[in-house]
Amino acid sequence: MRFSAPALVASLQLSAAFVVDGGQKPLSFGQKPKGTTTKGNKPNIVFILTDDQDLHLQSLDYLPLIQKHLADEGTTYKRHYCTTAICCPARVSLWTGKQAHNTNVTDVSPPYGGYPKFISQGFNEAYLPVWLQEAGYDTYYTGKLFNAHTVDNYDSPYIAGWNGSDFLLDPYTYSYLNATFQRNRDPPVSYEGQYSVDVLAEKAYGFLDDAAENVHNRPFFLGIAPIAPHSNVEPRFPSSAGINTLHRRPTNEQDDIEKFVSFAPPIPAARHADLFPEVIVPRTPHFNPSSRASGVSWISRLPLQNAENVAFNDHFYRQRLRTLQSVDELVAGVVSRLERYGLLEDTYVFYTTDNGYHIGQHRLQPGKECGFEEDINVPLIVRGPGVARGEVAEVVTSHVDLAPTVLKLAGALGGDDKKEEFGLDGEAIPLTAEDLVEAKEKGKRYEHVTVEYWGFAVSEGRVFEKDATRFWTNNTYKAVRILGEGYNLYYSVWCSGEHELYDLQTDRYQLNNLLDPSSLASGKTPTSLLGVPFQKVVARLDSLLFVLKSCKGKTCIRPWEALHPAGNVQNLYDALSSRFDSFYEKEQKRVEFDRCERGYIVEAEGPQFETDGLVYRDGHRWDQWV
Repeated sequence: MRFSAPALVASLQLSAAFVVDGGQKPLSFGQKPKGTTTKGNKPNIVFILTDDQDLHLQSLDYLPLIQKHLADEGTTYKRHYCTTAICCPARVSLWTGKQAHNTNVTDVSPPYGGYPKFISQGFNEAYLPVWLQEAGYDTYYTGKLFNAHTVDNYDSPYIAGWNGSDFLLDPYTYSYLNATFQRNRDPPVSYEGQYSVDVLAEKAYGFLDDAAENVHNRPFFLGIAPIAPHSNVEPRFPSSAGINTLHRRPTNEQDDIEKFVSFAPPIPAARHADLFPEVIVPRTPHFNPSSRASGVSWISRLPLQNAENVAFNDHFYRQRLRTLQSVDELVAGVVSRLERYGLLEDTYVFYTTDNGYHIGQHRLQPGKECGFEEDINVPLIVRGPGVARGEVAEVVTSHVDLAPTVLKLAGALGGDDKKEEFGLDGEAIPLTAEDLVEAKEKGKRYEHVTVEYWGFAVSEGRVFEKDATRFWTNNTYKAVRILGEGYNLYYSVWCSGEHELYDLQTDRYQLNNLLDPSSLASGKTPTSLLGVPFQKVVARLDSLLFVLKSCKGKTCIRPWEALHPAGNVQNLYDALSSRFDSFYEKEQKRVEFDRCERGYIVEAEGPQFETDGLVYRDGHRWDQWV
């Protein structure tokens, strides 16, 4: 882990006093409350969720307090993935434990997403904080919960599941110096002129004080969700009358999204504004590649970024790192308070983000929404009782595993009947050293991640090219990320009919699409992969994705068992047996779309495994077998 010297010095100097702007005072702690031991020996849980934080652009290298208090004292999960690389769908999947195709919250705003869609889908009564309250927990939350949770609809209805809450509200969620918060059942309050992350920190500390006062009666869950390092987004319509227009998505690539909002680099606190003056985006091989664009669809047509563009993106990157310094301080403040209250050893602290981020990779302007590693492979660090210290785990985990993990810690997960009641598409993450060793055993832990996306992609940077757009409407794809012993692959199918396959064992930057039509036509595609004919691997990956794109519950965790009910196939290598060649290469349906849509509409999704897919047992369809 590398640290910038200015970051280390500045952050450690600030950590003692946590001096903040906006008239706020240094931290002070009251007397330790009586009886701080958690009732019933259930652990407390603090869950810190940042916004758009990258892993692959090395943001964690510039956060020494998170390194000290979390990574050094806990386990870093290097193969943790979001399943939909955009804010609201990723967050709904995280808090419900369900894939986006099962929540049908697939966008940040109506009609396909946002807070209204979360409500209409019935999740206000069926997500993690509600389940934790039923398990005997006090629950608290401050910061961003969902997009399209606004100053107009925050009470229609109020969000359920929280003993105490103080939510950021649209259209001011991403205004670092003009945030609006809404506490419990109170009306919204504007914090114009105050720094959003610092305001949130004080609210988080206050909820932690409240939780500690009652911890001898009930354990607590505290969610803390700063907007850093998301770009600064200002509404073009400052009054509530314009909110419906603000959340309208452009309908084509010529429809200017800046009619509704303005994008700018994130804004750091004044005390961090001059840090990292020489830092630039890592110049990896896929950064603004000069030879040709990569990927498929609109990504494959992106122009080479000029020097002015690259310089601006370096500035954007520095602003993200500067903005994250307030989060670094926030984490240290939470840990210090837990320690003062005598609760640190009884508390799990989770640190993650909703989705990743790219800046310049594959010629992409700042943003997310893609299936590349920068967008889907995200930070996850956990510390707490029994968690291995200083460990870097290589088990595959995803956002849909986080709700099961928290429920298991709370003693609420129960048996298969309870898991089915919750409708979970993931399974609990191994936290202890013993659990991690067991997870490495063949067949003990899944090796895949379901990745899915619908609708648009947007650039959050500056537009430099004449007639360039910052909005692309056709960004709908399905993908599977699979990491096993001896293989490291990404396979996707787009609604346009295009396909991608990257072998990250030999192409870690995803520059060589093995299914690029020009490669196939010229014979540049390899004749073999994983020691077998190339097309054998492609057929297995397509069938795996065919199951995963509409899976529910256990099938999302054990998809090979859906294809092979006898249970004799547990991973990709098992499936490569030659006796299955005809089944995979000739008999099974292929993943395809009937049409491109901006949201999840089953009729547009092509063949469905549940009604059209075959299982390897006398050629029966899945619906006939089950």
